[in-house]
Order: sequence, then C-alpha cells, then structure tokens
Amino acid sequence: MIYIYNDFGGTHTTSLAAAYHLRLLKPTALTKEDILSVPYFNQLTKKEAGQILYRGMDEENNPVYTIGRRSSKYVVPALTDLSTILIRRYGSNEKIILSNTSPTVPPLMTAGGFLSRELGIDWIGVPLLVKGAQQCHRLIEQLVKETKQVAKSSHEHVVVIENKKYQYKMGKKDIYWK
Repeated sequence: MIYIYNDFGGTHTTSLAAAYHLRLLKPTALTKEDILSVPYFNQLTKKEAGQILYRGMDEENNPVYTIGRRSSKYVVPALTDLSTILIRRYGSNEKIILSNTSPTVPPLMTAGGFLSRELGIDWIGVPLLVKGAQQCHRLIEQLVKETKQVAKSSHEHVVVIENKKYQYKMGKKDIYWK
C-alpha cells in the first residue's frame, strides 16, 4: 500500500498524520517540543504545494507520503486518475490510499498557519499552531488508525478517504464524531 495524506498546505495536519502513521509520535499529550520536532511541521512554503513528499516506511513496509493541495479541488482527482492509469498500465496490485486530514484542523491551527506560513509572523503563528496541534492530535491519531483500517479492508486499488466525519467542535475542547 501507498499512503498519501493531503490537506491545504501539507505542513501541519499532514505532517502530524505522517508522524503518527510512522510511529514518530506516541499517543500521549503532545508538548511544544514534540510538535515542533515533527519533520516538515510548519516548514513548507507555497512553492512546495503539489509536491508529493516522502515521509518514510511504516511498520508494514508501506511508504507514507504527504501533499499540500492548496485550494485546488483537482489535485486528489488527478492523483486518483493517474494512480488508476499506472495500476492498469503496469498491472500492479498495490493499493494507493489518499486520506484527507483537513477536517481535523481546529480554528487555532487555521489562524496560526495563516499568520506563520502566509504572513511570516511566526512569533504569533507558531504558538497558535502548537495549541491547535495539541487540541486536534487525538483526532489525527484516530484518523490515521481509521485510514489504515479502511486501507486493509478495501478491495479497491485506489481509495480516497475524505474523513468528513472528523470535525472540531467550536467553542469546546472536546472532539466529536459527526
């Protein structure tokens, strides 16, 4: 299987998802140091949007990638079509799993990402990103677990997981499943 986590920028929730998937993060409360040590967390720029970034091999020897799709609604369908073409052309039985991490993003992470990545105001943006990551890390961890389960149970060669059931409840620290 090939896992590709995607979201708007490809540098926050996708980085955390890849880190959970690769067991770089433990399922405990995250410290600021834990979050900021995640590879690529808050490091990618607009120029790197659309690049599929290799993050590592998981415990079952499956490669894990991430991509930032920005506001393009065409990235995931294009990846799906290309994957299907390559599988048909070269006869691979490899599954390709595209999992959207965007629904896990809390408002603090959105604001922090905008301030840090778009405006370059790290002294405000980074603390907001850290707080946002601390709020949503359980959702991301659960999303990764479910992504792995769906990947194993699906009979399709290309699986797109929108993860719309993951949402952050505004105004409260608790998460819920839609």
